Amino acid sequence: MIFIMVSIDDFEKLSSSDPRVKYGFVRELLAAAKTDPAGLYPYLDLFTGYLDNPNKILQWTAIDMIGYLSACDLAGKTDLLLKKLTGLLHSGQLITCNHAIFSLGLIAQNKPNLREEIIGELLDVSNDTFKTGECKNIATGKVIDVLNKWSSQLQGNERAVQFVLSACSNTRNTTKKKAETLARKMCLM
Repeated sequence: MIFIMVSIDDFEKLSSSDPRVKYGFVRELLAAAKTDPAGLYPYLDLFTGYLDNPNKILQWTAIDMIGYLSACDLAGKTDLLLKKLTGLLHSGQLITCNHAIFSLGLIAQNKPNLREEIIGELLDVSNDTFKTGECKNIATGKVIDVLNKWSSQLQGNERAVQFVLSACSNTRNTTKKKAETLARKMCLM
């Protein structure tokens, strides 16, 4: 396990002009959040502040951190961030979208009461506009990765069934194979 002790002063590293300091600390934070989210939970509000940061790496880090920290969020703070995260999910920007998919998947896993709402938002990626069709195909594959966790629960969800069946004919081979695997798990094939 990785445990890091951080103080509010450590977050000054995120403003460092030295990329090794800034992004080295980002890597430490993400590794620690994965194994010990409770140790970083007191800084959730600080991460929330980075959701609108013009530095995309810091924004993407904040998105991921919120997902990780949802594992120990008894106060419901991550619940209040769903609207912001779904806005980023539907931004049409592939990398931002993929981070939002990851984070929302963690929140749905950690907070089953939000799962149905989150799955609905993830399925809406099929209606989003991306720079290219290939970007949309990649995002579709990422959504399938998340949906795979709940294959048995999705069998009665007509929107999910249609999403998966449609993805089975995706032009991106990786996405198509993921969809076919999920379709088999859902007994659709």
